Formats: sequence, structure tokens, C-alpha cells
Amino acid sequence: MSATPLPLPSPLPSNKAATSAKPSFDHERLTVYHAAIDFITEADTIIRLLTPGRSHLSDQLHRASTSIVLNITEGAGEYKKKEKARFYRMARRSATECAAILDVISKITDIDSNRIQEARKNLIEIVAMLTRMAKNLEEQGKGEGKGKGDSHD
Repeated sequence: MSATPLPLPSPLPSNKAATSAKPSFDHERLTVYHAAIDFITEADTIIRLLTPGRSHLSDQLHRASTSIVLNITEGAGEYKKKEKARFYRMARRSATECAAILDVISKITDIDSNRIQEARKNLIEIVAMLTRMAKNLEEQGKGEGKGKGDSHD
């Protein structure tokens, strides 16, 4: 008995085709997501300018800036408004953590203060967007999950 060969999958689209496609995830439609991605680029530049003796700051800034993006993404993928708001609040806390890390970096290193101030300005915008998003969802979500048969923690 000979096996029939399986058909080969069609090739993946080229990078050009993939980048010109419309967003396929909810988070890709959020302005705050793109602002957070831009901030990661700024944070990465600052991280690269830190001396090896400042690896603790590099690690914290890397983790906190990544956390902003990941929490926004998780929130966008959530369907319950209360949970969406919770993820956006976590992203907001990570953004304020990044601001504090930048404050420390500006005090103990000689990295150009204009670069740090530009990154802080972008964080302020991110925090403002996340605050509005979370508050709006919390207002919309009042009473959500209190229907008959729902369990309460």
C-alpha cells in the first residue's frame, strides 16, 4: 500500500504583502498600541546608551516598556469591559513605571536629557489615553456580570 503524498501548503506572502494587509487583531487598531510600540523603540535606544554597569536599569526599562504593549494587547483581546479596563490599568502602571525609570536614568547617567524628555512626553500621552480608555470602560461596564446566575468573587 503506497501513501499518497500530502499537498504542499501554499507559500507565505512576501513581507511587502504582509505589511500592506489590513490589521487582523483588535489591538492593531488602537492608537495607544502604536504609541506604545513607538515608545519601545525609544526605550530600546536609551537602553543601548546605558553602560554595562547599569544593566539593572536596562532590564527594568525593557520589561516595563514591553509590559505596556502586552497589557494593551491582552485588554484589546478581552470581551468583558471590566477585564479590558483592568488590563489597560496594568498597562498604565507599567507606563508610569517607565517614567520613574527614566527619572532615575536622567539623574545618574549622562544620557542626553532631550532624548529622555521626548520619551517622557510620549509616556504622558500613553498614560492619558490608557486612563481615558479604562475610565470609559469602567463606566460602560457598571452592572456587567450581575445577571441572573452569574457568580461573584
